[in-house]
Amino acid sequence: MVGKRRYGDGCAIAHALELVGERWALLVVRELILGPKRFTDLRAGLPGVSADVLTQRLRELGEAGIVQRRKLSPPAGSWIYELTSWGAELEPIITDLARWSSRSPALPDDLPLSADSAALSLKALYASTDGEALDLTVGLRLGEHHFLVRMDADRLQLTRVESIPEQLDLVIETSPQTLAAVLGRARSLDDVLAGGDLTLTGSRATADRFLRHFPAPEPAV
Repeated sequence: MVGKRRYGDGCAIAHALELVGERWALLVVRELILGPKRFTDLRAGLPGVSADVLTQRLRELGEAGIVQRRKLSPPAGSWIYELTSWGAELEPIITDLARWSSRSPALPDDLPLSADSAALSLKALYASTDGEALDLTVGLRLGEHHFLVRMDADRLQLTRVESIPEQLDLVIETSPQTLAAVLGRARSLDDVLAGGDLTLTGSRATADRFLRHFPAPEPAV
């Protein structure tokens, strides 16, 4: 059994919490949903975790069969961490949890936010628009992190990429915090464009069309 937490309860939910309920464990999984990362990349995405704690969580998740460690072929030769096939099944659970939590009136908006977390919020908030024929490929630059968002019919695909390809419908360049503020309607697109906190390569109409598919969460009451 992974970790020290024991509930003494035969419920599958209790067992799930024993697997991924330790502090930082589920956030490690979040950082690996869009692909493998080196230890240093995980530290950068989780600035509040110490190296010792991260090492412990990776070991526990590995023992549980959720995360695996693999060495890249030369010339890279780096060790990376990635989700196993079973671990990757946590993606819709994390997305649903993010969607649920986004409705909290106490959700903090002044704390650090990783690029992967901000990008995954697109999947959490995505909603199809009835009657609109949609076919968009959007590049997303969040600092040094690059993502591709493909939208067609009622589906959104999100991938992490090394660089943004040319000839996309739209490229958005901003920070994770600014993207979150726009998606949460804390700041308008006009505001962040005027302030230089977000830049577009492509038409404003395409950006508006894109953002329409991410309605602001309804606050919980």
